[in-house]
Parts: sequence; C-alpha cells; structure tokens
Amino acid sequence: HWPQVLKHIDDWQPGLLIVGLPLNIDGSESEFCARARKFARRLRGRSGCKVLMFDERLSTIEAKSMEAKSKQPTGDYRQSPVDALAACLILQSWLQQPDLAINP
Repeated sequence: HWPQVLKHIDDWQPGLLIVGLPLNIDGSESEFCARARKFARRLRGRSGCKVLMFDERLSTIEAKSMEAKSKQPTGDYRQSPVDALAACLILQSWLQQPDLAINP
C-alpha cells in the first residue's frame, strides 16, 4: 500500500503527519506500539515528512459510539466509517494538545 500512501502525500503535500499510538488504557505500551512506531518511522523515511505520534486510547470506542448514535450500524465493517472517525478524533485531540505528541 506504500505507493498509494505516498501518492496521497505527494498530492496533498502535508507539513506534518500524525500516527496514532495504541497505548493500553493504563498508559502503558500495548503489543502494537512497536509496530505503530515502526510504521511511523518508515512513513517519515519514505515521505520525507515530519511524523509525530499521538495517544489513540479510546478513539475507536468513541468512534463506534458516534456511529451508533448517528445511524443504524450496517454490521459490515467495510462500509463503516469507524476508522475515519477514530482518525479524526486522534487529530482533534492532537490539535487541542499538540505538546503531548511524541516522536516515533
């Protein structure tokens, strides 16, 4: 999927990319943090963009709640905007507290 990701970056020319950091509810590192950090470092290396990571705890749960309140869930995850909503919530949290972002 790298060619598609890099094409979007080339088209949009962002000055900064935010990658979610999947911490456990208690703030400790989850088993997926190492993979997320590796992805963020690769993204930085391949795109040349500045990349920061931001705590994504509870973003998917909140996104699912928002989806459930907005309409009847389809049950088909491919038609669900949960990932996009969660990404928006992570970005919104970063905009509100940019000092909490960390380097990969």
